[in-house]
This record gives sequence, C-alpha cells and structure tokens, in this order.
Amino acid sequence: MNRTRQNNQQVLALEPKDRGEAPARGDEATEPFMAKPATENSAFTEQLMEEVCDRENLERAWKRVQRNKGSPGVDGMTIDDAKAFLRKHWPNIRSQLLDGNYQPQPVKRVEIPKPDGGVRKLGVPSVVDRLIQQAVLQVLQERWDPTFSEHSYGFRPGRSAHQAVAQAQRYIADGYNVVVDLDLEKFFDRVNHDILMAHVAARIPDKRVLRLIRAFLIAGVMEDGLVKSVDEGTPQGGPLSPFLSNIVLDDLDKELARRGHRFCRYADDCNIYVRSHRAGERVMASICRFLTNKLRLKVNEAKSAVARPEERKFLGFSISNDGSERRVAPKALDKFKDRIREITCRTRGISLQQMIEDLSPYLTGWRGYFGFCQTPRVLTTPGSLDSPEIAFVSLAAMAERAQPIYGASPPRHREVRRIGRGRFTDGNLAHVWTPGGSTRTTKSRIRLSWSSPNLCACASLTRSNRRGTDPYARWCGRGGVARRPPIPIFGTFQT
Repeated sequence: MNRTRQNNQQVLALEPKDRGEAPARGDEATEPFMAKPATENSAFTEQLMEEVCDRENLERAWKRVQRNKGSPGVDGMTIDDAKAFLRKHWPNIRSQLLDGNYQPQPVKRVEIPKPDGGVRKLGVPSVVDRLIQQAVLQVLQERWDPTFSEHSYGFRPGRSAHQAVAQAQRYIADGYNVVVDLDLEKFFDRVNHDILMAHVAARIPDKRVLRLIRAFLIAGVMEDGLVKSVDEGTPQGGPLSPFLSNIVLDDLDKELARRGHRFCRYADDCNIYVRSHRAGERVMASICRFLTNKLRLKVNEAKSAVARPEERKFLGFSISNDGSERRVAPKALDKFKDRIREITCRTRGISLQQMIEDLSPYLTGWRGYFGFCQTPRVLTTPGSLDSPEIAFVSLAAMAERAQPIYGASPPRHREVRRIGRGRFTDGNLAHVWTPGGSTRTTKSRIRLSWSSPNLCACASLTRSNRRGTDPYARWCGRGGVARRPPIPIFGTFQT
C-alpha cells in the first residue's frame, strides 16, 4: 500500500511538472485576454456576418451593383435577371452565408488590351457574388479604411487619382524632383493568399467571414469553357479585389513611412520622390528587396525606373521638373486619338446617331478626368489633336444639335407654308431649329480645314446651309454673337 502510494507520488511529481507549467503559461497568456473585453469580442465575432446580411447594408450594396452595371458572369445572369432570382432564392443564400458554407461561382475570364502592349486579365464574378462582395466590402471598409496610410489614394472613399497627382506635384515643387517609379509585375495575379489571409485574420475574428473571403479567392477561373483552379492572386473585376490589394500593400506604405519617404500610391502604382538620382537608385534597390522578400511580389524592372518627373507618367499625367505644371501624358493622348479613330472608323457600318452615342460618354469621361491638367491648350487647340477623326467629333456633336424641321418639328414647317412665307424671309432660316436670333444673309463660304478657327468672327450662313445640313448652322452668325460649342470646332472660315 505504501509502495503504491510512493509510486503514485513519483508519478505526480514527474508528470505534473510539464502539466503544471503549461497552465502557468496559459494563465499568464490568459490574464491579458481576460483583461480585454471578451464579451465585446465575442459579440463582434457573432454579429459580423449578420451585419453583412443586414437588410439596409444589402440594399446599399444592390444599388451600388446596379449603378456599376457590368457584364454577366459564368451563369449568364444579367442584373435584371438577378432581381427575380434573388427574390426566390435569397433566403437560402442568406442561410448559407450565416452558416459559413456559401460557395461562390468561378469568375469569367475577360482579357482587355493594355496601351503598352499585352493584355490585362479580368475576372468577372456573377451578379449574386458581386452583391455579396459589395456587402462584405461595406462592412470591412468602415473598420479598416481609417487605419490605411494617408499616402494611399486608390479605391478608398473620399480619395481620388486627382488628389494623388496633386500631392505628387507638391512634392516635386518642394524640391524632390527625382521620381522612383515602381511597377509591380502582374500584381493582382501574384498576391499571396497566405500573406493576405494572415492580415485579414488578424483583424477579423469571425471565421465565417474568413471562410467566405478565402472561398472568393480560390473560386477558380472559367477560361475557354474550363474552370481552372487558382492558388494566388485576387482577380480584378470584383468589388472586393481592390480592397484586398490595399490590405497587402499597406505593409509597403508603413515601411515607406517608417523610412520617412515622400510617396504617393494608387493601388499598385507607386511613386517615391527623392532629391537626387543616387538616392533614387538606393531607394529602388532597397524597396525591391522588401517587396520580394516580405510580400513575395515581383518588380517589373523593364517598366520601373529612376528618372525626372517629365520623363514618367503617373495616373495618366506628367509633371514638369519644377512642379509648376501638370500635363496630359503623351501616351494618354495617343490612346485618346486611337480610341477616337476606332469609334469614328468609316467601315463600322453604323449610323451617325449611333456613332454620336458611342462618342458622347467617352468624350465626356475623358474631358472630366484630364480636365484636371494645367495645359488647357490640349483640350481647346485642334493643332494638338490634329486628325480628321477628331474634326469629325465636332461635326457629329453639332449635327446632333442642328435639327431640321423636316421630321423634327413638322408643325412649324406647316405653319411656315400656311402663311405663305418662303424658306428664307428677312434672312431668317425657316426650316432649321435654332434658339438664336436672326441670320444675316451674306455671300461668305465655309471651307473646312484642320487649323483652329476664330469662333468670335464666324461667318453667317450661306446658300449652302439652306437645307440644314451644315453642322455649323447653330453656332455661327446668330445676331452678330457667336456662341462657342461645347466641343471645339476644327475648321477655318474664309470670306
């Protein structure tokens, strides 16, 4: 009996040695955890997915998906088709999200050409998956965005590319007139999933949300009718992809800020500004090592460079070496001209009205973005955009507004005939609708050329304009005051 007790004591003396130290370490590790608001953390864990599935959050997400439009995914379902589908199947989808076992569909591979050659691979999710991604984004962005660097401008609420360009211009004006232009090679296709999920898991304790994000990352890509698995990258095309890219590159922002560099980053486009070429070479080498070793990203050495600001472009703009002027980058102008030639190609076989409908949104968007430049001559001087296709843009835009009464307003045409007035009476055009005053009769002729006109000294309408075919009719010679059209007229007027 005593011998058995001694054996038991020896066992207790040996075994609890490890067992006793583990609880001690566990207690030490547990004490700080108990000091934290454990109930609050538990509530956050339980309610994060519920917040994603909240009705108000989903309504905001649906409005955003509708506003962004977009093409169907692999299921071929359009936004209009998704309305009826969600009314019927949303309860089941919601239960899968809350249970943590929702499986998204593969994304559809779409390739678009790059201006400098090659193709950009996009992954278009289905409409339902875009809705869920947008709902997740809205919940996570509210918590995560305030922690991002102030030097990050891409895909963040209240920030824009114009702000990034303006900040870069201020750095150059302050004397940091050498730029380290970093180009990450196929960044969205090379994001490491483990590094990304480690960052996300450090801030999101809800396992259901983590599984959902992981499911979106490994959903696969349908290309040529076959679904291919993926083990890296965040496919461009979904609402969640830019946010995840900012999470990965936030480490780069913190490293640059720790070193005291002046930089601007818009998604994967990052410029660092230094005072000398030697300092730029040193920064380029050290940052490349950081990106390769820490984030497992590859820098495109062919496109990255240390140079003067005028020699590089940043978000479509180039900045003078003294920071006094921002301009439209030459490559952006060349891309604009190529796009106009493509839209106005005579072999497209479409009507003038259809061509105008294709041109209008592109011209409006281009002017809205590049109107931020400080060289307005690019936007107003035809010599900077010397091309017959560019001239046709103005003709088409004015032809849309110079509407003949035949078919446009037949009641007025019949009224003119009823009172016995001819087509011309006292120099006024009776068959062309114009909001201006009288038209003086002159013997001037209009000849189209590719130089800039003087819009304040335009000729009046002539006999060649009487059928309402001249697109200059609305803008030239009304009551002695010429009104400038919204798009420059590329032509000269000779008397």
